[in-house]
Amino acid sequence: MTATTAADHMIPQTHADHLAMPAAYADNRIHDTYRWLRANEPMGMAKIDGIDPFWVATKHADILEISRQNDLFHNGDRAATLTSQAADKRVREMMGGSPHLLRTLVQMDAPDHPKYRALTQGWFMPQNLKKLEDRIRVIARASVDKMAAKGGECDFVNEVALHFPLHVIMTILGVPESDEPRMLKLTQELFGATDPELGRKPNEAPAAATGEAPFDMGVIIDFNNYFSALSAARRANPTDDLASLIANSQINGAPISDFEAMGYYIIVATAGHDTTSSSTAGAMWALVDNPEQLRKVKADLSLIPGLVDESIRWTTPVKTFMRTLTADTEFAGRQMKQNDWLMLCYASGNRDEEVFEAPDEFRVDRSPNKHLAFGYGAHLCLGQHLAKMEMRILWEELLPRLESVEMAGTPALSESFFVNGPKRLPIRFRMS
Repeated sequence: MTATTAADHMIPQTHADHLAMPAAYADNRIHDTYRWLRANEPMGMAKIDGIDPFWVATKHADILEISRQNDLFHNGDRAATLTSQAADKRVREMMGGSPHLLRTLVQMDAPDHPKYRALTQGWFMPQNLKKLEDRIRVIARASVDKMAAKGGECDFVNEVALHFPLHVIMTILGVPESDEPRMLKLTQELFGATDPELGRKPNEAPAAATGEAPFDMGVIIDFNNYFSALSAARRANPTDDLASLIANSQINGAPISDFEAMGYYIIVATAGHDTTSSSTAGAMWALVDNPEQLRKVKADLSLIPGLVDESIRWTTPVKTFMRTLTADTEFAGRQMKQNDWLMLCYASGNRDEEVFEAPDEFRVDRSPNKHLAFGYGAHLCLGQHLAKMEMRILWEELLPRLESVEMAGTPALSESFFVNGPKRLPIRFRMS
């Protein structure tokens, strides 16, 4: 069979537009698009005004295989997140030709990626995290106590889910508790840049064609200023926190550059809590909508790890990442060209009917649950074990005390095609 070209696999415009439309991720139209693409064009080409054309991978097996082939599908050659042509041009002008404002593990390929990943990998391995379990449980118990003190109603996102993982990762990183609100605000401005409520309010209007947030370096500058000071302090007086490790790290016998250090601080300080809070809030939302699942897990707390994995699959906070072809190749029956851009749609892979039975149902006892929410291969999420441990401990503390819960208003998801999750979840509850 002859491989077909991009021209043979153009995605209908409505579905293509949804891929780059933040509002489509907030009202779940994106899942209708994913469902159509999996059935009709699982590896199609999207053309959207103002954005370079890109392939779209929506099947679990294809996303898995692309994630395995790190030499063929690079992270760092072009933008690793969906970016307009105008924004890409501005970034390259600012960064001397580089498409990246930040250089984190996400924007790295071999040989740099494994070297930089190894710097902190030990911190996030299960055997090391066991030492943190008691400390995390104290934080979780305090979060549940605060919820209980709300008098039977709260916004679970903004009063519980956001603050628990934030406090955990900032404790590990070495950021004082008094600075946590600042870190939360900057994280929301970075990941929620396209959301009218969460994004920073700049002077210029957003780009209507893509829903992309106005170009704003202010968030990254604020992060840089904060972590430059922290880094200098840890170089002068190292402690036992992760910031000290990053500040004093070496690659190939030389200190890592300030640019790479900043990237490390920022990815830990943002991805280290935001995705966990989204999955935690997603779990509560799903349990409210599916009371039989809440009864099931309350009756058998050994199902909590299953609840955690299912909520991560269900929410899939990181919706998309981009890859770039390093050579001409045939993949999934398509003829792809060197420098082609490709979108990995993790939330689609996590509802692939060929992998998950009744994928649109929330099941706390789903097994197996081979979700892709943490990625796969060399770029598998560094903090996956910490995230799952935090969520497990929180539910171990909360579920025995939670007698009932129902919706007390209208919940809402953030408007973002990169990282999205619940931004509002008003609930009414009874606790023992």
